[in-house]
Amino acid sequence: MTAPRHETATAAGVDDTVSAVVRQWRTVHPGLDTAPMEIIGRVNRCAALLQQAEDAPLRRAGLSRPEFDLLGALRRTGHELTPGELARETFSSGAAVTKRLKQLTARGLVERRGDTRDRRVAHLRLTDEGRDLVDGILPEQLAYEKAVLSVLAPEGRDELAGLLGELLGRLEGHLGALRV
Repeated sequence: MTAPRHETATAAGVDDTVSAVVRQWRTVHPGLDTAPMEIIGRVNRCAALLQQAEDAPLRRAGLSRPEFDLLGALRRTGHELTPGELARETFSSGAAVTKRLKQLTARGLVERRGDTRDRRVAHLRLTDEGRDLVDGILPEQLAYEKAVLSVLAPEGRDELAGLLGELLGRLEGHLGALRV
Protein backbone atom coordinates (compact mmCIF):
# COMPACT_ATOMS: atom_id res chain seq x y z
CA MET A 1 0.00 0.00 0.00
CA THR A 2 1.38 3.41 -0.85
CA ALA A 3 1.12 6.46 1.35
CA PRO A 4 -1.46 9.00 0.24
CA ARG A 5 0.05 11.83 -1.72
CA HIS A 6 0.08 14.91 0.45
CA GLU A 7 -1.25 17.90 -1.46
CA THR A 8 1.44 20.57 -1.26
CA ALA A 9 3.07 23.21 -3.36
CA THR A 10 4.28 20.38 -5.59
CA ALA A 11 0.69 19.55 -6.47
CA ALA A 12 0.09 23.25 -7.14
CA GLY A 13 2.72 23.17 -9.86
CA VAL A 14 5.72 24.42 -7.92
CA ASP A 15 8.78 22.30 -8.53
CA ASP A 16 11.81 22.79 -6.32
CA THR A 17 14.74 20.77 -5.01
CA VAL A 18 12.69 19.33 -2.18
CA SER A 19 10.01 18.14 -4.62
CA ALA A 20 12.66 16.14 -6.45
CA VAL A 21 13.98 14.64 -3.21
CA VAL A 22 10.47 13.67 -2.11
CA ARG A 23 9.77 12.03 -5.49
CA GLN A 24 13.02 10.04 -5.17
CA TRP A 25 12.14 8.86 -1.66
CA ARG A 26 8.63 7.88 -2.79
CA THR A 27 10.20 5.73 -5.50
CA VAL A 28 12.58 4.05 -3.05
CA HIS A 29 10.08 3.77 -0.16
CA PRO A 30 6.56 4.14 -1.57
CA GLY A 31 4.97 3.17 1.74
CA LEU A 32 6.52 6.01 3.77
CA ASP A 33 4.72 9.27 4.42
CA THR A 34 7.19 11.86 3.15
CA ALA A 35 4.92 14.84 3.91
CA PRO A 36 7.14 16.11 6.77
CA MET A 37 10.03 16.45 4.32
CA GLU A 38 7.95 18.86 2.27
CA ILE A 39 7.86 21.31 5.18
CA ILE A 40 11.03 20.64 7.16
CA GLY A 41 13.07 20.16 4.00
CA ARG A 42 11.85 23.45 2.55
CA VAL A 43 12.44 25.36 5.79
CA ASN A 44 15.97 23.95 5.96
CA ARG A 45 16.66 24.64 2.28
CA CYS A 46 15.37 28.22 2.55
CA ALA A 47 17.53 28.78 5.62
CA ALA A 48 20.60 27.39 3.85
CA LEU A 49 20.05 29.56 0.77
CA LEU A 50 19.50 32.66 2.91
CA GLN A 51 22.72 31.89 4.79
CA GLN A 52 24.60 31.45 1.52
CA ALA A 53 23.45 34.86 0.39
CA GLU A 54 24.96 36.12 3.66
CA ASP A 55 22.69 39.12 3.69
CA ALA A 56 24.23 41.57 1.23
CA PRO A 57 23.97 44.70 3.43
CA LEU A 58 25.66 42.92 6.31
CA ARG A 59 28.41 41.61 4.07
CA ARG A 60 29.10 45.13 2.78
CA ALA A 61 29.45 46.27 6.39
CA GLY A 62 31.90 43.43 7.05
CA LEU A 63 29.49 41.63 9.38
CA SER A 64 28.15 38.12 9.48
CA ARG A 65 24.53 37.48 10.44
CA PRO A 66 25.55 36.07 13.86
CA GLU A 67 27.68 39.16 14.56
CA PHE A 68 24.82 41.44 13.57
CA ASP A 69 22.49 39.41 15.80
CA LEU A 70 24.79 40.12 18.78
CA LEU A 71 24.95 43.82 17.98
CA GLY A 72 21.21 43.88 17.43
CA ALA A 73 20.54 42.21 20.78
CA LEU A 74 22.63 44.84 22.56
CA ARG A 75 20.82 47.60 20.66
CA ARG A 76 17.23 46.39 21.02
CA THR A 77 17.45 45.48 24.71
CA GLY A 78 18.79 48.93 25.48
CA HIS A 79 21.04 47.87 28.32
CA GLU A 80 24.23 45.99 29.07
CA LEU A 81 24.18 42.23 28.76
CA THR A 82 26.50 39.51 29.99
CA PRO A 83 27.89 36.99 27.48
CA GLY A 84 25.47 34.38 28.85
CA GLU A 85 22.51 36.69 28.33
CA LEU A 86 23.69 37.40 24.79
CA ALA A 87 23.93 33.67 24.12
CA ARG A 88 20.32 33.22 25.23
CA GLU A 89 19.13 36.27 23.25
CA THR A 90 20.77 35.05 20.04
CA PHE A 91 20.30 31.28 20.46
CA SER A 92 24.08 30.82 20.27
CA SER A 93 26.57 28.77 22.23
CA GLY A 94 28.72 30.49 24.81
CA ALA A 95 31.86 29.66 22.84
CA ALA A 96 30.44 31.18 19.65
CA VAL A 97 29.42 34.35 21.51
CA THR A 98 32.87 34.65 23.07
CA LYS A 99 34.56 34.33 19.66
CA ARG A 100 32.26 36.89 18.04
CA LEU A 101 32.56 39.32 20.94
CA LYS A 102 36.34 39.21 20.67
CA GLN A 103 36.09 40.25 17.00
CA LEU A 104 33.46 42.93 17.63
CA THR A 105 35.43 44.35 20.54
CA ALA A 106 38.58 44.48 18.41
CA ARG A 107 36.61 46.44 15.79
CA GLY A 108 35.53 48.94 18.44
CA LEU A 109 31.82 48.06 18.15
CA VAL A 110 31.38 46.54 21.61
CA GLU A 111 33.03 47.30 24.91
CA ARG A 112 33.37 45.24 28.08
CA ARG A 113 33.01 46.39 31.62
CA GLY A 114 33.97 44.18 34.52
CA ASP A 115 31.52 43.57 37.34
CA THR A 116 32.50 45.36 40.54
CA ARG A 117 31.33 42.42 42.68
CA ASP A 118 32.48 39.48 40.54
CA ARG A 119 35.52 39.82 38.31
CA ARG A 120 34.49 36.72 36.35
CA VAL A 121 31.43 38.54 34.98
CA ALA A 122 31.64 40.91 32.04
CA HIS A 123 28.99 43.43 31.06
CA LEU A 124 28.82 44.31 27.39
CA ARG A 125 27.44 47.32 25.61
CA LEU A 126 27.59 48.90 22.21
CA THR A 127 30.04 51.68 21.60
CA ASP A 128 28.76 54.78 19.85
CA GLU A 129 30.28 53.37 16.66
CA GLY A 130 28.47 50.05 17.19
CA ARG A 131 25.13 51.76 17.82
CA ASP A 132 25.55 53.94 14.72
CA LEU A 133 26.42 50.89 12.62
CA VAL A 134 23.32 48.97 13.76
CA ASP A 135 21.05 51.98 13.32
CA GLY A 136 22.49 52.67 9.89
CA ILE A 137 22.38 49.13 8.55
CA LEU A 138 19.03 47.98 9.99
CA PRO A 139 16.81 49.85 7.48
CA GLU A 140 18.94 48.59 4.59
CA GLN A 141 18.90 45.02 5.96
CA LEU A 142 15.12 45.11 6.37
CA ALA A 143 14.74 46.41 2.82
CA TYR A 144 16.93 43.53 1.60
CA GLU A 145 14.82 41.01 3.52
CA LYS A 146 11.64 42.57 2.16
CA ALA A 147 13.01 42.19 -1.37
CA VAL A 148 13.81 38.51 -0.69
CA LEU A 149 10.23 37.94 0.45
CA SER A 150 8.68 40.01 -2.35
CA VAL A 151 8.13 36.87 -4.42
CA LEU A 152 5.26 36.07 -2.04
CA ALA A 153 1.95 37.89 -2.07
CA PRO A 154 1.34 39.97 1.09
CA GLU A 155 -1.33 37.58 2.33
CA GLY A 156 1.06 34.68 1.72
CA ARG A 157 3.76 36.39 3.78
CA ASP A 158 1.26 36.97 6.60
CA GLU A 159 0.12 33.35 6.48
CA LEU A 160 3.69 32.06 6.40
CA ALA A 161 4.71 34.29 9.31
CA GLY A 162 1.74 33.07 11.32
CA LEU A 163 2.37 29.40 10.57
CA LEU A 164 6.09 29.68 11.31
CA GLY A 165 5.31 31.57 14.51
CA GLU A 166 2.93 28.82 15.59
CA LEU A 167 5.50 26.12 14.81
CA LEU A 168 8.30 28.00 16.54
CA GLY A 169 6.21 28.60 19.63
CA ARG A 170 5.38 24.92 19.87
CA LEU A 171 8.97 23.86 19.26
CA GLU A 172 10.33 26.29 21.83
CA GLY A 173 7.86 25.00 24.37
CA HIS A 174 8.04 21.30 23.62
CA LEU A 175 11.20 20.44 21.75
CA GLY A 176 12.84 18.87 24.81
CA ALA A 177 9.92 16.45 25.01
CA LEU A 178 10.45 15.45 21.36
CA ARG A 179 14.08 14.42 21.85
CA VAL A 180 14.60 10.73 22.35
